[in-house]
Amino acid sequence: MKIYIFADMEGISGVSGSSFVTADGAKYALGCKFITRDVNICAQACFDAGADAVTVRDGHGAGTSILWENLIPGVELMQGSAAGVRFPGIEGADAVILLGYHAMAGTPGALLEHTYSSKSIQNIWLNGKLIGEFGLDTLIAGEKGLPVIMTSGCDKLCREAEAFSPEVVTCQVKRSTHQQGCVLLSPADSEKLLREKTFEAIRKFREGRIRPIVVSPAVIRKEYVERMEPAEGLIGSRMTEHKADTVEDAFWGR
Repeated sequence: MKIYIFADMEGISGVSGSSFVTADGAKYALGCKFITRDVNICAQACFDAGADAVTVRDGHGAGTSILWENLIPGVELMQGSAAGVRFPGIEGADAVILLGYHAMAGTPGALLEHTYSSKSIQNIWLNGKLIGEFGLDTLIAGEKGLPVIMTSGCDKLCREAEAFSPEVVTCQVKRSTHQQGCVLLSPADSEKLLREKTFEAIRKFREGRIRPIVVSPAVIRKEYVERMEPAEGLIGSRMTEHKADTVEDAFWGR
C-alpha cells in the first residue's frame, strides 16, 4: 500500500500567521521545521498502519519548504516545480492525504484562508459553486482513481472538508480566531492526534469506507485580483472560464 501525502503549510501544527509561511517571513524557518515535523509524524503513522511506501509532495509555494535532511527513513520526497501537474509522483499510489490545508478564500475568521494564491486569485468556482483547494484536490485525486482519506488543518478547513466529502477523516490541529490568529494544540497533543487520525483514515480506507469522488464534465471559473490582458477563456477583465472532461484539465485551462 502506497500513501501519497500532499503537504501545504498554512494548516500545519504550530503555524499561526503569515510570518511562518512566506519565504521572507520572520518565522519561516520555524514554519519549515513544523511542516517537516507533521510530515514525519503522518508518514511514520502510515508505515505503522501498514503502508509499504510513502511519497510526499512539498506543496507549499515553490515546493521547497520541507527539510529533506530531517525526513524519516523510507519517505520519497517530491520538491520543486511541476508545471501543469498537481500531484507529481502519484503513480502507483492507493490513497491520498492532504496535510496542512487551509479554508477556501473568503471563509470568515479562517486562518490564512485563500484558494491557491492569496496574491492573484480572488475566488474559484466549479460548475457554478465556490470551491477551495481541498475540494479541487479531492476531485483531481478522484480522477486518478484515488480517494482522499484524511486532511489536517484548522476547524474551518475541517468543516469545509466534511461538507464536501463526508467520508474523509479530519484532523483539527488548531482553531482559527482570525485570518492571522488561532488557538494551537500543544506539540504533544497535535502529534497524538495526527497519529490517531492517520490510523483511522487508513483503517477506513482498507474497509472500503472512503471512495474517490469524481465530477465530469468540469467548468472552472477563476476570478483574479488584477485585470488581465485579452486571452483565451477570458470573461470580462478579471475572470477566466475553461471547460474540460476533467477538473485537472479545466483547472489548467487545457
